[in-house]
Amino acid sequence: MISDVQVHLWEPETPDKPWPKNFPRKPHRPGGFGADELLAEMNAAGVDRAVIVPPTWIGDDNSYAIGIAKKYPDRFAVIGRFNPKAPDAPAQLDTWLHQPHMLGVRMSFHVKPYSDWLDDGSLDWFWAKCEQRRIPVMALVPGLAGKLKAIAERHPALTLLIPHMGCRIDSYGAEAFADLDDLLALARHPCVYVNVSSAPCFSREKFPFRDIAPYLRRIYDSFGPRRMLWGSDITRLSSSYRECLDHVQYGLGFLTEDDKRWILGKTLATVLHWPERP
Repeated sequence: MISDVQVHLWEPETPDKPWPKNFPRKPHRPGGFGADELLAEMNAAGVDRAVIVPPTWIGDDNSYAIGIAKKYPDRFAVIGRFNPKAPDAPAQLDTWLHQPHMLGVRMSFHVKPYSDWLDDGSLDWFWAKCEQRRIPVMALVPGLAGKLKAIAERHPALTLLIPHMGCRIDSYGAEAFADLDDLLALARHPCVYVNVSSAPCFSREKFPFRDIAPYLRRIYDSFGPRRMLWGSDITRLSSSYRECLDHVQYGLGFLTEDDKRWILGKTLATVLHWPERP
């Protein structure tokens, strides 16, 4: 079973559903991207299911993603956005995983002031609560993986997933992986996982993206296939969806067939507690 650990789905902005103002990142596509479009891509590529991560530009509303997962429960689940500054934030986490089809929390630390929250102490309660409640946290830390070191040390039972291999945004090749040593240093913490997601976006080459293979090999050597999860971030891809999948299936010669089974689905099923269908 092949599972994609990150896809963004969203509706266009409307007057009755406005997006947050002055957000620094533009939508990947101007007209939105819905379940029907994604399912067509998944079916053509042979991808069985995917985790919906609501995109940052729509704010912290997870209702659209949850609605899609309810409609297609065998195809979709959700890792939802969360506002740790909300007055009822701690109470939300107490019942977070009670929401239908909810697998975890997504936090994005890619711009200020959010990046400051990684080490200013304001989220100490959040990491502790997620560890206590066994809530997996998918933490976007582009070029900032080193800031997770202290968090992982203080909370050894906290499950952390690092999207896009911790790569720097809008960068390629060696520049994208300039902070790879910081990511690899986290391998000593058994509850830290790496999302091998959006990989073609960090390559200067066409399929099979050979220029980034050495960096993926280092991740594989440090974390192993049982702590790696394939993902596409399809709406951002510089390649086709099929090429993103084929990169893992056929483009990385160091992977065994068993490695591929883990990276392409079994790791996700295990760490996010979303069992594969028989």
